[in-house]
Amino acid sequence: MPKKIAIAAAGLLLLTAGCSGAGSTGGGSGDTGDTTITALMVGNPQMEDIQKLTADNFTKQTGITVKFTILPENELRDKVTQDVANQGGQYDVATVGAYEVPIWAKNNWLHELSTQAQADSAYDSGDLLKPMVESLTGEDGKMYAAPFYGESSFLMYNKELFAAKGLTMPEHPTWAQVADFAAKLDDKGKGVAGICLRGLPGWGELFAPLTTVVNTYGGTWFEKDWTPKVNSPEFTAATNFYVDLIKKYGEAGAPQAGFTECLNTFGQGKAAMWYDATSAAGTLEDKNASKVAGKVGYAYAPVNKTEYSGWLWTWAWAMPKTTKKADAAWKFISWATSKDYEKLVGEKLGWSRVPSGKRTSTYSIPEYKASAAAFADITLGSIEHADPTNPGVQPRPALGVQFVGIPEFADLGTKVSQEVSASIAGSNTVDKALADGQKQAEDVAKKYK
Repeated sequence: MPKKIAIAAAGLLLLTAGCSGAGSTGGGSGDTGDTTITALMVGNPQMEDIQKLTADNFTKQTGITVKFTILPENELRDKVTQDVANQGGQYDVATVGAYEVPIWAKNNWLHELSTQAQADSAYDSGDLLKPMVESLTGEDGKMYAAPFYGESSFLMYNKELFAAKGLTMPEHPTWAQVADFAAKLDDKGKGVAGICLRGLPGWGELFAPLTTVVNTYGGTWFEKDWTPKVNSPEFTAATNFYVDLIKKYGEAGAPQAGFTECLNTFGQGKAAMWYDATSAAGTLEDKNASKVAGKVGYAYAPVNKTEYSGWLWTWAWAMPKTTKKADAAWKFISWATSKDYEKLVGEKLGWSRVPSGKRTSTYSIPEYKASAAAFADITLGSIEHADPTNPGVQPRPALGVQFVGIPEFADLGTKVSQEVSASIAGSNTVDKALADGQKQAEDVAKKYK
């Protein structure tokens, strides 16, 4: 286990078509009665599940109504940052990630949740996985958001397609091996891509997987003394490899493909491999949502120069300081991140869909162990080996696996991702994208040198 697992991220997760705004409103917390709270959340499968379950369970138990607003990841980040940073007070709870929480806690924008969590013996805060708690902890040692689910990243592959070609995936593949597999399995004539990888702009979209590739190729955004290395040979080699792999063997429409698009592509059997979040496995193993359920193999994140390369991330429920309904907000957060909620999801929706990666006890539930047998152990192993303090081959100036834990990184990563995405589309070159990125990184570094 890494000595100090704090913030590491990747972003995730776009809303599937047609779900955006379903049952949601944008009313502010000042507009509603004492028994109604407003929640802003990212539109991924786990959040869509909680929207389905809240009224018949949480509201019936507590009398508290939750008005949800659901947005795609990039829009969610903009919306929640604007509301929290400007003290807008529109939302009582919101899903935020391991990147934002330590920064926002330092700015005094969030309620600390350690007091409530530790006071409630039924909540059992000691059961929360340490890497997730540490990623959501402020400088004062208190937890400022409660993990809804946790994840690392790994490689998913279609076992039937591999078997048909006589190929065997190692447990710890290299990126060179992955590229070789992609070349052999790519069959555009039959509508099957060799691999699906995110090409959608966004620091938490394209650069979630790409920065893990940069790390294992020996690159970094900044050296320990804040020297920018965006156009270094190692960063360039990793980015060229990633872009070339997508252009040769990737999915159609890759420059617009994020987590959800790849989830759909791979889940429909239209890609032989997919490198992304471990949390995707639950959906892939759900026979009602996936055509490849029972046919997926799982391997550790591919590497080059490092032993491991997976990211560390948690989507978590936070309570902005501006809420006037802290008690009701905590009741919702504690329910949404409880053992009982996991049991509810398992019994009502299927055990593979449990929002896992946050509680030790989850991995002792017989029904969950049975449904997650293909991916549970490798998920935990990936989480335990993710190290935000030392994710590459050189010391880092700030915490983070696939992001840099400073406020400026969201803008920097997004701008560079736009140019890299353009290179996937063929309207830019990697060299130009990274040369421009180097200049932008130099501007950021001036604030820290």
